[in-house]
Order: sequence, then C-alpha cells, then structure tokens
Amino acid sequence: MTRPNIVFAFADDWGRYANAYARFERPNSLNHLIDTPNFDRIAREGALFTNAIVPAPSCTPCRSSILSGQYFWQTGLGAILQGAQWDESIPTYPLELEASGGYFIGYQYKVWSPGRALNAPYGGIRTRYQSAGINFNQFSHWVTRHAAELGVESAKKVLYDETRANFREFLEVRPEDRPFCYWWGPTNTHRTWERGSGRALWGIDPDDLRGRLPRFLPDVHEIREDAADYLGECLAVDKGLGILLDELERIDELDNTLLVVSGDHGIPGMPRAKCNLYDIGCEVTLAARWPDQIKPGRVVHDFVNLMDLAPTFCEAGQIQAPANMTARSLMPLLTSEKNGQLDATRDFVVTGRERHVAFAREKYLPYPQRAIRTADYIYIVNFEPDRWPMGDPKGVDQPNTVLPSYEDLAYDTFVAYPDIDASPTKAYMIQHREDLDVEPLFQLAFGKRPREELYDLKRDPDYLENVAELSEYSNIRGELEGRLLGILESQNDPRLMEQPCRYEFEPYAGPPQS
Repeated sequence: MTRPNIVFAFADDWGRYANAYARFERPNSLNHLIDTPNFDRIAREGALFTNAIVPAPSCTPCRSSILSGQYFWQTGLGAILQGAQWDESIPTYPLELEASGGYFIGYQYKVWSPGRALNAPYGGIRTRYQSAGINFNQFSHWVTRHAAELGVESAKKVLYDETRANFREFLEVRPEDRPFCYWWGPTNTHRTWERGSGRALWGIDPDDLRGRLPRFLPDVHEIREDAADYLGECLAVDKGLGILLDELERIDELDNTLLVVSGDHGIPGMPRAKCNLYDIGCEVTLAARWPDQIKPGRVVHDFVNLMDLAPTFCEAGQIQAPANMTARSLMPLLTSEKNGQLDATRDFVVTGRERHVAFAREKYLPYPQRAIRTADYIYIVNFEPDRWPMGDPKGVDQPNTVLPSYEDLAYDTFVAYPDIDASPTKAYMIQHREDLDVEPLFQLAFGKRPREELYDLKRDPDYLENVAELSEYSNIRGELEGRLLGILESQNDPRLMEQPCRYEFEPYAGPPQS
C-alpha cells in the first residue's frame, strides 16, 4: 500500500450540519435547508459516519485528545481550555508522522488553542503556512464590511483566494519525494458572526427555520436568525473544502490522499450545545475519502470517538502508533466494503469535560462531567451538581434583578453564565426567562442539574425528560453507570482515581498564566 497524503479539515464549532446527513434526520431538521456539495462529495466518494462524537465539547481538550489519540484527561493541562499548557512529552500523530514516517507537515488557521505554546502539538509556528492572511476566520464580518465596495460574491472570493493561497504556499515547498500531512482549521463557525448574515450572504431565510429548531429552544425569530447565521458559516466551510479538493486535483494528488473532514463540537452560544454533553454539543460531521482504500458511497453507523483519528492516521502513514494512544484505529471501518454497524464493540462513546472558561465559576472551579452515549441513551454524571453548569449567573438567578443589556448578553460572554458564549439566543433566553413558555427551557439550559441524567433518545430525541430516577429505567441506568465508570477507571480518569482530584486545584483550577 502506497503511503497516502493525509489532509484533515477540522472546523471550529462545526456540529453535525451538512446536507449529507439530511436522510438520517427528522424531516424538519436543519440539514434539509443547506446545500453542502463539497462535504457531500467527500461522503459520496468515500464513507460517511453517522455516529461521530467528540471526546470533549470544548476546543482545546477535544483537540488535545484528537492529536494525541487518548482521552482528554490523559493530556495533562491539555484537559482544560483557558490555562492549557502542552506537555511536550506526549506524542502526537503529526509529529510522529514527521519524525518516524518522513511526512512533510503543515497547517493553516487553528490547530490547538487557546493554550501554550500555540499549536505546539503540530510543530508550532514552524509548520504554519498562512502568509496570505487569516481573514477567512472572520468570514461573515469581513464579507459584510467589504460587500458595498466589492459586492458580496467578490468579497467572498477574496477569502476563498486567501485559503487557496495559504494551501498553495504549503504545497509549493513540499518535497515531491515525501508524502504530506496537512491541517485546515477554519474558525469562522466559532462566534462571533455578523447578525443577519445568513440571509444577506447566503439567502437563508430565518423563517424557513420555523418548526425546525430543537424543542429546548424557543421558536422565535431572534433565535431562528441566530441559527440561520450559523448555517451560513457552515456553508463557508463547505466552500473551503471545495478549494482543498480543487488544489489536490490540480497537483494530481487527490486520489493519493486520505481526506478527512470533521469539527470539534457543536454550535456555540446555543443552550445545551457547545460545552455540554448532549447531542447538539457532541455530535459532529465525519466523512473520509481515500479511493485506494475506501469504497465509495459507504455509510458507517459504528460509534466513533474522534480521538480514534490519531492512530488511524498513524496506521495510514505506516508508522507504529505510540503506546500512549489508547484510542482505536478506524482503519478496519474505512477499508471494509460493508455498510451499517460493522464492529459490535463500537456501540458507545465516552465523552466529558472539566473546565472551559477559567472565570466561569467562583475560585476558577470546573464543572466536571462524564457521559456515555449509546444508540438509545445518553447517560451523564455531573460530579459537582451544586455548581452552575453554565457558569455563575452573576445575579441573573435573583428575583427582580437588573439584567445586563441585550447587547451585553449578545456580545460579552462574561456578564452572566460565562460557560456559554455570548449570542442573540443567550440574550433572548435570559431576558425572557420569566415568560411562561421560556422559563422551563431557561431552567434546562442554565439551571443546576442533578448528579445523574438519563435520556431515552427513542422516545425523547431532544433529551428533555431526565428519566434517571424512574423505576422502569433503573436497570438501564445501573448498566450504563457501571459501564461508564468501568471505562473511566480503566483509563485512569483522575476524577475517579484521585481523592482529592487534581482538577479542583491549581494549576488546573486557577487563573490562566500569562
């Protein structure tokens, strides 16, 4: 087998939003509203994974896990967001491919951050190729600012040309006798984005989202518009994928490339999404194209933890995966000719989080959670249920309090509940938190949670009813609890194995070091 080039397109905050998934969703899902021809091509000419779950719904821990091929709690200070530091003794797949496999490696935009040293697990500044700029990361803002001067489509083209030029910069210096490993990491799907840009730049009518939002979100214009703007950013990511395909075809390397596409967690600024262990926060796109090894048009239903990509890339590059990579290579799934559930043991994913925004809670404390997701259930353990899951309310929980302004709530993450990004959705729900139809949804999103949560996804696909205390679910709850805790113990999770746990103290719980 010829060693392939390896290209990983990994978008910040891009959940499971691509048209290729529409046939697996409810008829009124958001995936039916968007056209993503480039992602869909990769899926059509390769394999589409329908149960891809992130190891942590927070970017630095998730990326630490993916790069090192192990659970986020096994990455030292890489397990937190603000205050993260990379442990240089931990092997990562790109540096292993470079050192042991002779791969030429590079990236543009974001790989691993926030954290010190910037993008260290990918070689830092040494392997960065983005001299054409990083304006793509502010896609809707940049295009909106320049639309009057250039026109919308011409302004978009400037950003497409930027990402193309950055990729060409890398391709032009690569040694032709060596395979390459490349990371394309746009962050435009991370907030903020231009309000109204979904309609203005992409023609997405917010009112077309009526009846399509998850039931834990108020179905009002402000929130529909917010989601429409996010979908526009997803379409920009898809345009970027088309550029990668074009450039690989131009140099006649597309069919000698393992091209994998995914995102690091779900939508930001939406309740129960990013920084939560529910599906909207943890399910992501995943497709892979590699003509020599992946039969076109395959659909894989096995549960996949994205950390499995690290040993997969090592195996594709024909190097031995380091012993620290506790994840499992996806190569048997990629090279199979079958569809559906291929490996009976891949019937779950374990995910979790510790600390996201350092200042979210008093004394810099985390909100520790672990979860197991199976085909039918989500089971979550909240280890410190007395803490606020979305961060301290900063007075919002008090009756008759003077609320922050709509603008502050929409654009300043830290004025209340700092573990959910500022957004128009956050602003609407806080300001309408006492409305009869919003109050129960507000409590689901921002209120404190019990130690255990269990959701029956067949009956309750929007995970609204916690059935952990219902007697008819006691056997399921006990089985999932035992399975989850057994995995955490076998993988030496400090949250289980240390008393007291390191995450409760500095440097894991403390102000980020400058």
